[in-house]
Amino acid sequence: MGASWSEAVRGPRGSRGRAGSGAGTRASPGRPRGPHLRMLRQALRGGLRACGRGLGVCVGRHPVLFLTVPAVLTIACGLSALRRFQPEGDLERLVAPSHSLAKIERSLADSLFPLEQSKSQLYSDLHTPGRYGRVILLSPLGDNVLLQAEGILQTHRAVLEMKDGRNSFIGHQLGGVVEVPNSKDQRVKSARAIQITYYLQTYSSATQDLIGEKWENEFCKLVRKLQEEHQDLQLYPLASFSLWRDFHKTSILARSKVLVSLVLILTTATLSSSMKDCLRSKPFLGLLGVLTVCISLVTAAGIFFITDGKYNSTLLGIPFFAMGHGTKGVFELLSGWRRTKENLSFKDRVADAYSDVMVTYTMTSSLYFITFGMGASPFTNIEAVKVFCQNMCISILLNYFYIFSFFGSCLVFAGQLEQNRYHSIFCCKIPSAEYLDRKPMWFQMVMSDGHQQMSHHETNPYQHHFIQHFLREHYNEWITNIYVKPFVVILYLIYASFSFMGCLQISDGVNIINLLASDSPSVSYAMVQQKYFSNYSPVIGFYIYEPLEYWNSSVQEDLQKLCSGFTTVSWVDQYYQFLKASNISASNKSDFISVLQSSFLKKPEFQHFRNDIIFSKAGDENSIIVSRMYLVARTSRDKQKERIEVLEKLRPLSLSKSIRFIVFNPSFVFMDHYSLSVTVPVLIAGFGVLLVLILTFFLVIHPLGNFWLILSVTSVELGVLGLMTLWNVDMDWISILCLIYTLNFAIDHCAPLLYTFVLATEPTRTQCIKSSLQEHGTAILQNITSFLIGLFPLLFVPSNLTFTLFKCLLLTGGCTSLHCFVILPVFLTFFPPSKKHHKKKKRAKRKEREEIECIEIQENPDHVTTV
Repeated sequence: MGASWSEAVRGPRGSRGRAGSGAGTRASPGRPRGPHLRMLRQALRGGLRACGRGLGVCVGRHPVLFLTVPAVLTIACGLSALRRFQPEGDLERLVAPSHSLAKIERSLADSLFPLEQSKSQLYSDLHTPGRYGRVILLSPLGDNVLLQAEGILQTHRAVLEMKDGRNSFIGHQLGGVVEVPNSKDQRVKSARAIQITYYLQTYSSATQDLIGEKWENEFCKLVRKLQEEHQDLQLYPLASFSLWRDFHKTSILARSKVLVSLVLILTTATLSSSMKDCLRSKPFLGLLGVLTVCISLVTAAGIFFITDGKYNSTLLGIPFFAMGHGTKGVFELLSGWRRTKENLSFKDRVADAYSDVMVTYTMTSSLYFITFGMGASPFTNIEAVKVFCQNMCISILLNYFYIFSFFGSCLVFAGQLEQNRYHSIFCCKIPSAEYLDRKPMWFQMVMSDGHQQMSHHETNPYQHHFIQHFLREHYNEWITNIYVKPFVVILYLIYASFSFMGCLQISDGVNIINLLASDSPSVSYAMVQQKYFSNYSPVIGFYIYEPLEYWNSSVQEDLQKLCSGFTTVSWVDQYYQFLKASNISASNKSDFISVLQSSFLKKPEFQHFRNDIIFSKAGDENSIIVSRMYLVARTSRDKQKERIEVLEKLRPLSLSKSIRFIVFNPSFVFMDHYSLSVTVPVLIAGFGVLLVLILTFFLVIHPLGNFWLILSVTSVELGVLGLMTLWNVDMDWISILCLIYTLNFAIDHCAPLLYTFVLATEPTRTQCIKSSLQEHGTAILQNITSFLIGLFPLLFVPSNLTFTLFKCLLLTGGCTSLHCFVILPVFLTFFPPSKKHHKKKKRAKRKEREEIECIEIQENPDHVTTV
């Protein structure tokens, strides 16, 4: 009788459905593109889901193989990483642009005026300094350092008496100077600090470079010793290796904190994967999921060092970047497992979970690989960014492979235990309900499989997971409440306002000190130097590299115009003054050069200018082919920014004026990339968003899904950019990398939510967003919570690099969670896509079902009576 009832119901419904389909086809003969495109998307999506299911079936049949191969690969690569570990020793190669005009200018300056020929002159620091030692002596507040000459001279003599290195005392500078009032010749009344620099002449010899390195180490030890002897002076040392040492020090300081972060993430993942139900709880899967990401990182590190990679402190962010993406895949697979039917075998459930999760996770992993692959391309001019992106690409690939192999095998074994009714923690058989009733309450709580809490109408016992229960019973109803929506709109307007305000205040991270350990000697030295020696810029070399008629009055005027606004130390100015004081006329070439060589350069006070002029002799006639001068600019506290302004002001003049010259200072090598620091992340983000549109167009049934994804990601990206600027984070390469990661992190979490909403068939938008949050909210909340908790140990690393990393990643996680759980659930309820067509379809199906039931009742009244 039941069979005849079902056949009667199915028959008329099928016939009416076919009739309706034919009518629909005839009604729209001129619009075949929409249905065909929709069918293409469905076919492509179905094919990808079938591939995911096929992989799940393969993993379910051979779990030992997929567990063993990654483990063996990790052991091999991990041992290789330990043997081949080598830190990066060249900080300039790492942080300075690979191809920059400043490096070309330095090569030209070095070829014209080699450092070896300058010997002990005052401006040897116009080139790459090489080996040197520098110390600032600071007197107590209110004291005059000039009155402590004995301590200064003792320090100076102690340095000069050091052995194992050639040394050269090149002079001193005063800081915190107070001049005598109404003094015409600017006499110094007092000074707070004095700076002394000692250069070592290594002549590019490897042996002497080793001696110089030893001398620098002894120099720093000596200064620390002298500090103990002279309590009335504060000594701040700096050597050529100090920046590299303090940059690498961040990694040493962060080791224990990274381990604490790992423990916190493991704990959070384990607790968030637990349930009261001892059969369906999966704490070990949460633990194994985090360990899966860890062993994939070990393998990636091994591959990096096998390919002759060198470690640097910027790579400290890779574990956090990879963990944020890897654990998302872990929690999505767990959520996919919970959505499968319990009456299926564990192998089929694994296959269904793979089919459900793999499409979206493959797309987001591909975007990670593409965006960081752009950063690893030859177009990237900063080696630190390139190395980081290369490592990140390797980590993402291995992360993807390990999650669907190693963790998938763990999921198979956990599913087998669940199917055989084994305890999820103790791995023992769960006793029957009759046996549990005779045991104490604590035993029932430990061994209960959740059937006691289930009501008769509940078909999914996983709904008792505490996060899913909270979202379903409390949060979904609250966030979609009509009285909450106005406050969410106001919140978003405030968020957008602050983000826009911050985007207008973006500043370049021109100070390399921001990458060093905050309690390091280099930072202390830099702060004292910035405070007391910031009135003038470093000495800038002004190189005239073509023959020039220096005796011509028009040329002299052009030189004065170029050097206006600078304090100049120039042989030209001194020579003109000498000619004027001696009442000598040198208005032609022969007289000018003759007096210069025979009289001016032979005087003791002007002999040091010989190194600044290169003569050429053709027969009996001498010519000046190259010369150099020195410029010093008056600066304020923002010294680094004004150096860039000086560089940008002088460089165009070298091309437009008749005088051909170049300007150079070693700090210019590190400044060239900051003009590009804003455009690089914007370009990468733009390409990433474009790729999102292309890759997801055929994967989403409704094109508005792409539109909403692009809006969401753009909102998160601009929010992080603006808020981190308001949080005093400059645009250096660490923040650039974090912005690239923000783009992918937002896609990783917003895409599943939006796609589920677009594909949902509920009759209203509110029900669709509730369904989306119920399906993906648990995984998103688990992952963001684990990610944010794992960041907090970085606060206790005394390093500016980790502070920047913490601020940017905290904003990334916070802005993403704000959009996933607050902004999108509200905005999607009153913006397209519309769900009216789903409502009409359901009404039509319900009306059709009622008509079929009426027909059946009229034809079989006895059957109805029997029922």
